[in-house]
Amino acid sequence: MTSLSNPWNRLTLAGKVIVPLVIALIGVTIALAAVWLSGFGPWLIQWLLDTLGANIGIVRFLIATTVILLITVPIAFLNIFFEMKIIAFVNLRVGPNRTGPWGTLASVVHGLKVLAKEDFTPTGADVPVFTLAPAVIFLAAVMTLLVVPFAPGLFAFDMEIGLIYFFAVGGLSVIGLMMAGWASFNKYSLLGGLRAAAGMISYELPLILSVVGIVLLTGSLNLTTIVEDQSGSFLDWNIFRQPLGAMIFFIAATAEGSRTPFDLTEADSEIVAGFATEYSGMRFGFLFFAEYVNVFILSAMTTVLFLGGWNAPLDIDPLLNFFGIATPVTVVLDPGSLGFGLLGVIAIVPPVITLILAVAIRMLIPTWGFLRSLVVAFVLLNMLVVGLLLGWLAINLDWVLGLLWFLIKAIGLSAFFVLLRATLPRVRVDELMGFAWKWLTPAALINIFVTAAALIVVKSMEGGL
Repeated sequence: MTSLSNPWNRLTLAGKVIVPLVIALIGVTIALAAVWLSGFGPWLIQWLLDTLGANIGIVRFLIATTVILLITVPIAFLNIFFEMKIIAFVNLRVGPNRTGPWGTLASVVHGLKVLAKEDFTPTGADVPVFTLAPAVIFLAAVMTLLVVPFAPGLFAFDMEIGLIYFFAVGGLSVIGLMMAGWASFNKYSLLGGLRAAAGMISYELPLILSVVGIVLLTGSLNLTTIVEDQSGSFLDWNIFRQPLGAMIFFIAATAEGSRTPFDLTEADSEIVAGFATEYSGMRFGFLFFAEYVNVFILSAMTTVLFLGGWNAPLDIDPLLNFFGIATPVTVVLDPGSLGFGLLGVIAIVPPVITLILAVAIRMLIPTWGFLRSLVVAFVLLNMLVVGLLLGWLAINLDWVLGLLWFLIKAIGLSAFFVLLRATLPRVRVDELMGFAWKWLTPAALINIFVTAAALIVVKSMEGGL
């Protein structure tokens, strides 16, 4: 009776978060309108600008963290789409092809479906711990993105010990997995949490040791410095200077991210869904949302440490200069000089090109109706415009070109993680532990010793010369 008479108790977890935020937003809007109507509006704006200017570092950090939280949504949806389409391709199936063009919106629908499910808490569960576990897992994954340099100057926080921060914060996700396994009051969930703890203890050591060789070569724990040290051609990337370290890091990162063939924390053929067995609704979505974001994070860190980060495989500036093309190419366009002509170009040219493309598509594919051809032509035209704009920005702005190269490498590695899931079988838990202690850890130590010995020999030869 109490739950029915109190609307607050009938709200889901998402509702209990969203409703206070909406009320607070309405209150702030009313307060700002009152201040503006009272004549203090210009003074308030000037005060805000002065305050933000005096705390530009804090403002930049808040904006960067907000952007990082927002980009996790398309990252997760993209990886979900990869899983559906790549695994379907390997299995000789079509995969999703109905929702959106070529099924591109299927992952969005899946996410909305999970959020719309009932958020159920099992009887006997430790409710506070059970509720907080998905948030801990998600935040532990997202907080590692703060130190990842996506492009020159494009990072949330440039720490001198960024590499140590990444491993320290990334290791916190296992605490969330153990919280979920213990608080669910389910033996399968508990087994999943214990497997997560055992996996972290086993694979955290070779994961950290695998990058010590890079630290020795670079002389820094700063991720930006590590990327800059790989500038030049692809032969300067650490994957060629540290091939054994790259192999160990990739295997250990796969195990840390609980990806196939090391996905023993949620082995459906053994322990139902492991730590996620008792979760449903939004909390279940958060758990797997964090997993797909973690796939991109592991790919991004592999890109930063071993694949040159934002650096292009080849430096094309000498080639462009050889043909007399100077970089950057600056195109100056004064819209004011065009007057009404600019308005005419914007209003007439895109629709005409769209109609021409629609007619061409209709002639090439007679089974399509004109409306469908028109929609596809509109999408193709926008893709062309965006591509040309990105090309112009990439030529004129270093960070745009760097970001494009970074995303190509990281997204390609994410697709490779999915391909592994479609091809490799799951290993046994004793094989998982034994492989880490008997093979990866000794190999990581050998890699450190060989790298240190090579540096000593090279420095001694340079001193002798």
